[in-house]
Formats: sequence, C-alpha cells, structure tokens
Amino acid sequence: MDNPVSTKGASDGAAITAPRLVLMTAAPVGGVWNYALELCRGLSSHGVQIALATMGQPLSPGQRREVADEGNITLYESDYRLEWMDNAWADVEKSGRWLLALEAELKPDLVHLNGYVHASLPWQSPCLVVAHSCVLSWWQAVRGEQVPQCLDDYKLRVAKGLAAADLVAAPSSAMLECIRRLYLPLPNAQVVYNARGRTRFRPGRKEDFILSVGRVWDEAKNIGALVRNAYDLPWPVYVAGEINHPDGGGVVMDGVNRLGFLAPESLAPWYAAAAIYVLPARYEPFGLTVLEAALSGCALVLGDIPSLRELWDGAALFVHPESATELQRELRALCADRNKQASLRERALERSRSFSAARMTKGYLALYSQLCNGAGNSAHGCALAAEDKGSTAAVSPKE
Repeated sequence: MDNPVSTKGASDGAAITAPRLVLMTAAPVGGVWNYALELCRGLSSHGVQIALATMGQPLSPGQRREVADEGNITLYESDYRLEWMDNAWADVEKSGRWLLALEAELKPDLVHLNGYVHASLPWQSPCLVVAHSCVLSWWQAVRGEQVPQCLDDYKLRVAKGLAAADLVAAPSSAMLECIRRLYLPLPNAQVVYNARGRTRFRPGRKEDFILSVGRVWDEAKNIGALVRNAYDLPWPVYVAGEINHPDGGGVVMDGVNRLGFLAPESLAPWYAAAAIYVLPARYEPFGLTVLEAALSGCALVLGDIPSLRELWDGAALFVHPESATELQRELRALCADRNKQASLRERALERSRSFSAARMTKGYLALYSQLCNGAGNSAHGCALAAEDKGSTAAVSPKE
C-alpha cells in the first residue's frame, strides 16, 4: 500500500509553488462537495483562487451560501449529468465542451478534476484527477459480483481519462489500489487524505443515542443495516442524510428518528451530542462523516472494510457489513459499557487529529507544485525523475 504524499512538498526541502488559479470540478452531491469546499478554504490562505465548476444537480440555497462565504471561489454552475449516472454520456460530452470553454476563457494554471472521463479532453493546462470512488469498485464491494458488461463503456472511458491525466491522487491507499487493480497501474499516483476543519466539529455533552449520517439510498453506506436493527437496540437511533436517489426512488426508514438532509452547521450539534456513531459501510473510499463524528468525540462503530481499517484501525469497533447479528450484538454491548465508550471516544478524537485541513492543503499544494513544474504522468508533463517516482515520505494516520 502507498504512503500518503509528504506535506512538506514534492520532496524534502523542495519549494512549493502555489498556483494563481485552479479550475476545479465538483458535484453538490455527497462528500465530494464538503471535500472541495474544505480544500478551497485551505488554499485561500495561500492566495489560490478557485473557479469551481459544478455538475450533477443545482446547488441548494445552503450550498450557495457556503460558496458565497469563501472569498476565493468563483462559481460556474451547471446541472449536466455526472459520468456515474444513468444515461449520462450525452451530458458528459456537453459538459466537456463547457469545461474547455471555461479553461480557454479563464486560463487557469491547472485543472483539478474530481472525476475521470473529462481528463481525456485536450486541456491546455496540467490536469490532476482525484479518484474519490468509482462505479466498478462500488459494484464489486456492494454487489459482491463481477461487473456486468453494460459497464464496459464506463470502464473504457474512465481508463482513458486516467491515462490522460498528468497526475492521479486518491483519498486512501485502499481506493488507489482499487483504481490500479481495475483500470491502470498508475505508478506515480499518490495519496492525500481528506480532512475536515476542527472549528466546526467539536465534542459536546454526550447523550444516550446512536447517530448515522450519509446517503441513505446508497447501498454502499449500508445505513439500512442499522435501520433494520433499530427496534432491538436499547438507545434511540437518529439518521441524517438524503433519502431519495438522484435518479428517482427512495427508502423506507421505520424505527429511527429521521433528521433528513442537514447542512454541516446543522449536523454539528448532533455529532457533538451523539455518544455513538455508526456506519456499517460496504464501500467507503474515505468517509468524511466518520471523520466529522471522530472530531466530535463519538465512539465509532464501522464496517470492516480495507479503507476504514486503514484510517481507523485501533480507534473504532469494526463489524462485518453483512452481519446484522454482529452489528446488533456490538451495539447492545457498547450501549451498556460506559468505560468502553469513553475509551473509543478518546481514541477516535486522537486519530482525527491526523486528518487536519492544513495537512490536506499542504498535500495538494505539493501535487499542484509538481504539475506546475512539469512533473506529471502523461504527455502534458515530463515523467518524474527516478528518485521521485511513487509516493514520498511515509505519513501514517496512526502516527
């Protein structure tokens, strides 16, 4: 597994070159939105301006306020369908032309794509792709079977984008290994852990309830496993997140207290008060909600999958995502054990300090510096020198 990129720069002692302007894509759906805003905030202190091009769906009023609060973001909004959505390719072509027009108009120092397919466009600027998740790895983890042939076109387009990118990054070594296994070797790809600011998420006076946060409709989050156990647990269960799928349809949530979708400032008090946070995920390349819960001093109960083990081993209880019996047993025991709750809260809070916004920002500035200095993977930049290949200095979340 790869070590995360050093936050000191592309190499020890190397000067970091902060770009003037970054054209960044983002979708106002799920954790990538919060990741993008957190990174934009961090880059602001380094004088980096962000042209934020959004796709997928219109921004909510709350999301518009979030953008307006950041002085270094200029918003360019669209509702083109995303590459992972059904019947998306016509929109992907249109959004590609839109993004190229933005690049021609704005002349950014680099392009930061939080997706894959658009990396194969004829960019004039260096291009970074961040592999937050992908349909193929989702399918294998959630469905537990070979990817169907109907996704062959998706696979080819994603592989083409990865091959064209000047540099590829991922939020965990587990996710990067999935990308390498499913698409391309990517020897120069690097890991930069995601982050959340500590000022918003803080521990509060804990109360006897269980919290889960995420896209309830997403089988990967597996929040349904907690919902199905709720009647048999000694503490009430609260669930926050989107119920309706972007392509239509929703889920039934009997037995839990439904909070609906909550903006970060509204979620923070719930995290602060929750004694236990549960996410029995089948697939979670990083898990910003887990980090938010840990920053808030919750005891963590998580799905036993490689990415969450990588990030939280020794600081959480792990359960098999498909074992409702194990989940119920562990939660009932934890609700009755105050000392174990306190120990897990302390360990989670300590581990959360490894994923600081400053550290993530420095990691991305190191990648941006490589791109601006021509040290990329593809035809846009020259190959990395032999001594710079692969990841840089070891940085473990457990250190």
